[in-house]
Amino acid sequence: MSRLETTVTYLEMRGLPPHGEVAPPRDDLTLHRARKPTVSFYRWLYERVGAPWLWTDRRKLDDDQLAPLIQHDAVEIWVLYVAGVPAGYLELDRRQPPDIELAYFGLLPEFIGHHLGAYLLDRAIRLAFTHRPTRLWLHTQTLDHPRALPLYQRLGFTPYKTERLELEIALP
Repeated sequence: MSRLETTVTYLEMRGLPPHGEVAPPRDDLTLHRARKPTVSFYRWLYERVGAPWLWTDRRKLDDDQLAPLIQHDAVEIWVLYVAGVPAGYLELDRRQPPDIELAYFGLLPEFIGHHLGAYLLDRAIRLAFTHRPTRLWLHTQTLDHPRALPLYQRLGFTPYKTERLELEIALP
């Protein structure tokens, strides 16, 4: 186990941002909701997207704990495909109305740097606001991609809290 210090920034949005929709950066993108995804598929997405950023929360859950969470009717998992290949995903957690949490968001390493992040985040925002939340919120940390926080702010999220944490992580 390793101890890592990180700063967590919590951000929120209370309405659709004034900017127009982010245009798709290419014409072979599709976004599909994974309704009641299998645990193995979800774990594959979570690991592929989160491993470079040391995501560990969902790894701590066994299959019997994870399945009801990701298959809950108020949890939406949307997968971005590029030419039919999974490229990233977003997870909207609507279990605490009237708020919605953008619980997870990211791209597989092979697709970072291809201008897909802003497009996928914009889709997440617009999908969330179809449910008319009071606010959409998320958190990011200094262990996440260095462009994550600026992207969230550029697309309209406002920080409302920061905290320093020491995490205990099993590094591979």
